[in-house]
Amino acid sequence: MPLMMSEEAFENDESDYQTLPRARVSQRRRGLGWFLCGGWKVLCSSCCECLVHTCRRKKELKARTVWLGHPEKCEEKYPKNAIKNQKYNIVTFVPGVLYQQFKFFLNLYFLVVACSQFVPSLKIGYLYTYWAPLGFVLAVTMVREAVDEVRRCRRDKEMNSQLYSKLTVRGKVQVKSSDIQVGDLIIVEKNQRIPADMIFLRTSEKTGSCFIRTDQLDGETDWKLRVAVVCTQRLPALGDLFSISAYVYAQKPQLDIHSFEGNFTREDCDPPVHESLSIENTLWASTVVASGTVIGVVIYTGKEMRSVLNTSQSKNKVGLLDLELNRLTKALFLAQVVLSVVMVALQGFLGPWFRNLFRFVVLFSYIIPISLRVNLDMGKSAYGWMIMKDENIPGTVVRTSTIPEELGRLVYLLTDKTGTLTQNEMVFKRLHLGTVSYGTDTMDEIQSHIIQSYAQVSSTQSNGSSASSTPSRKPQPPAPKVRKSVSSRIHEAVKAIALCHNVTPVYESRVNGASAESEGTEADQDFSDDNRTYQASSPDEVALVRWTESVGLTLVNRDLMSLQLKTPAGHILTYYILQIFPFTSESKRMGIIVREEATGDITFYMKGADVAMASIVQYNDWLEEECGNMAREGLRTLVVAKKSLTEEQYQDFESRYNQAKLSIHDRSLKVAAVVESLEREMELLCLTGVEDQLQADVRPTLELLRNAGIKIWMLTGDKLETATCIAKSSHLVSRSQDIHVFKPVSSRGEAHLELNAFRRKHDCALVISGDSLEVCLRYYEHEFVELACQCPAVVCCRCSPTQKAQIVRLLQQHTANRTCAIGDGGNDVSMIQAADCGIGIEGKEGKQASLAADFSITQFKHIGRLLMVHGRNSYKRSAALGQFVMHRGMIISTMQAVFSSIFYFASVPLYQGFLMVGYATIYTMFPVFSLVLDQDVKPEMALLYPELYKDLTKGRSLSFKTFLIWVLISVYQGGILMYGALVLFDQEFVHVVAISFTALILTELLMVALTVRTWHWLMVVAELISLGCYLASLAFLNEYFGIGRVTLGAFLDLSFITTRVFLWKVCVITLVSCLPLYIIKYLKRKFSPPSFPNFPPELSIRHCVKRHADVL
Repeated sequence: MPLMMSEEAFENDESDYQTLPRARVSQRRRGLGWFLCGGWKVLCSSCCECLVHTCRRKKELKARTVWLGHPEKCEEKYPKNAIKNQKYNIVTFVPGVLYQQFKFFLNLYFLVVACSQFVPSLKIGYLYTYWAPLGFVLAVTMVREAVDEVRRCRRDKEMNSQLYSKLTVRGKVQVKSSDIQVGDLIIVEKNQRIPADMIFLRTSEKTGSCFIRTDQLDGETDWKLRVAVVCTQRLPALGDLFSISAYVYAQKPQLDIHSFEGNFTREDCDPPVHESLSIENTLWASTVVASGTVIGVVIYTGKEMRSVLNTSQSKNKVGLLDLELNRLTKALFLAQVVLSVVMVALQGFLGPWFRNLFRFVVLFSYIIPISLRVNLDMGKSAYGWMIMKDENIPGTVVRTSTIPEELGRLVYLLTDKTGTLTQNEMVFKRLHLGTVSYGTDTMDEIQSHIIQSYAQVSSTQSNGSSASSTPSRKPQPPAPKVRKSVSSRIHEAVKAIALCHNVTPVYESRVNGASAESEGTEADQDFSDDNRTYQASSPDEVALVRWTESVGLTLVNRDLMSLQLKTPAGHILTYYILQIFPFTSESKRMGIIVREEATGDITFYMKGADVAMASIVQYNDWLEEECGNMAREGLRTLVVAKKSLTEEQYQDFESRYNQAKLSIHDRSLKVAAVVESLEREMELLCLTGVEDQLQADVRPTLELLRNAGIKIWMLTGDKLETATCIAKSSHLVSRSQDIHVFKPVSSRGEAHLELNAFRRKHDCALVISGDSLEVCLRYYEHEFVELACQCPAVVCCRCSPTQKAQIVRLLQQHTANRTCAIGDGGNDVSMIQAADCGIGIEGKEGKQASLAADFSITQFKHIGRLLMVHGRNSYKRSAALGQFVMHRGMIISTMQAVFSSIFYFASVPLYQGFLMVGYATIYTMFPVFSLVLDQDVKPEMALLYPELYKDLTKGRSLSFKTFLIWVLISVYQGGILMYGALVLFDQEFVHVVAISFTALILTELLMVALTVRTWHWLMVVAELISLGCYLASLAFLNEYFGIGRVTLGAFLDLSFITTRVFLWKVCVITLVSCLPLYIIKYLKRKFSPPSFPNFPPELSIRHCVKRHADVL
């Protein structure tokens, strides 16, 4: 359906929308061709899934009531709290590994051929000729799987055997992690892993709160504050938990690790005590207690824990080169069957022709060499070792060794922004008050205003009250508007920034003494700057608090009930925290209600994104414009506002808020509605701008990737303006390039019209929000992806982790090109796992993305060398290695065909026993495998001319064209070797095996030399070792060089092979088979040189970076 339609046509013709590509695809006919080309796999897998679901139906997850310390009162049986990451057990190990191996065509083919040798009428040679290579491959695979399985078992056993203190009526008892049950009261010490999902009941900290580290759960390195249930925290002693009758009502287990709804009820009071529970009262498994000792009641165990529910089995990634080789092996198998049919047909289908057909299939089985899989797997391991040993990209780790060639075939690179393109180090840059703006060079003016303001407060003996606050102890909202001075406005703005946050100061000197006996007068404690650090859930928050400290107003202490600020003069101002509203991705804002100790004034502070705050603050004419200006500078903006409340207003709000928090159904909606009742006509205080600096060498790296033909998409959860600015500053979008900002759409009609407008644009970057993207994909998936793929760059902002993975899968489905995803946070894991090649950066957000990725790097700039050098070399080397191994099998099969045709098409093997095994191993293995050291251009050239990377994406190094060339070479050389041996040695026909095999080995060694483009000393050593091994075998294994079986008495005459006649005739055969190929290679290089010139080797990476710097 064409997208170019007028608005009238859209209104009048609704039926056109019914013929979408998705519908057309689903209506494809499924005939015999579909079944043979893979449909049978789909049907079999569907049947297996249905059988598994029938046998192992998942138990429905339900909400639960958990009594404190009484697991026996649980109404249902809950999963055992045992961690199990093992793939197999003792019974399923062997069948499971064998299934994983033989589900591939290549291995299944070799199994069938090897099993056929147990049938006497089909036996061609010795059993070890077929079973030794297959057994070696299976043994290596089983040993590798067994080692991995043992490691997983040990890790699981170690985790399950960790001891924890369980609180019982008789006191503390030690219990294993795997024996913990729902309802148990578990004590977790500082720096100890939390074994199960729990509700936080008590802590040794006097504040009633503790910090936990969640980097292994969500990838964030910032500590999270958790709050104990007030009722249980106030109990005099720990043992009193068993003297009360209380229970926790918990919602059913869910995926979301950032939300929780439940209630705590104590029944033995009059009236009963009810407390609402939220995410702040939870202790999820796999997190670590960072301060104090905590006691919690277990609510979820085993498979129902948040961490387990969010653990998705990463797909088994298969490289494009492996799929291409698999298709080529199927073509070889077809050729093998056709050749066998021809042989039987030339016999005239005499006798048991079907048996002879199968004997020929076995006889030509070396067309598909089993050593192909072994060589490729060993090559992949070598590539991974080279990557990790590269000194130019230190710290790089290869976690998936099966897909290094994918690094050389990438077309789309999907990257995160924060922490990947940027450093995730926030620096406060701008404060805008509406009429005046302050930057980094004028921060001293703000500091002087703050000092002056608090000096006036101190002189008037106002006990720390704000100089700009309303004089009345009970402020009235409709107070007349009085134009405030700049000093007063700065004071209000800085105080709001210092109060409205979730930051907690942590003092190192007090952490070791976790008991923290001091309770009351915090003013007497040591609040020195040298041992204070800030912890928060966002680096933006820390940057703001550090800035207020730099201008004179310092956050020195915080607990659940209050926070304290230190003025420039050293006075401590105390504010009681009445309510706090955390930031959520839905609300895009956070708020806090505080009561100032000195004056009793109640103030509601709020800060958030401009899109959320614009409708909340009072009318103004500068906010939207200044937000756009800051976003264009690459700053992350926050709008800060406040509202004064009377005591009556707050009491009314508190009652409605507490009632909403106790709701079981639609709690979040009811709570949001109550909070929104306060968010009206708030006073706009200021606009802040925080800068997230770019990573080192981001611009030249992106330029390098763009010149290599890689299309870069930036997927971020940040706002549209900031994402656009980072795209420009990083040169993801060049300054001269047009940008099409996709307007917000919410319906099919709006999406249709906006897509029409976008279609008229040419060669421009696209910027789209996650909401608009979801609408477009719902109605116009195919059309949108088609248009977006034509753009030089795409920026998707406000993207959720699920949307990031969805975009990756869309590109894979609609373009069939290889994708790469790179990120540094836990929210990038799904995208990394969905991509064909996932790269993780060890950043400030933790190691979760790095651990889940196929490749781990330390800096974004390393991706240039990883792709241009190692990706290119891995693909080129594997393509050459794979085709050469197939050539090695085809040439000996051609000789076998010629030999059989001369002997009246008899299915008699040309070479016996050890020769067939030795041919693929000691005689040619080392020279052929040394191709993993070959390179067509030096690394400096690959970096200096990234345009060379474009050729790799076309797959020209391994295609049916190159494969056909190798087939022709194999047929030519095999025919020459066999016919030459028969013609030149007609008088010594009994030595045809030794003659042809010697010429074959020499030809293979010369062909390796012909294929090599850059010589390495190990290649020369490999050639000499192989030649030496063959010459030694001529002397010690002479019984294998006769025609037919050894029982015929045809042994090698050692005196014959030392004659000049033998030597010059073998040399002539070898030269005839190889010399034409050398001549063709020389002529091709002379008249059709490669696409890159030969530059002097003294060029270095510095020149490469300089070249791209000049471009910028």
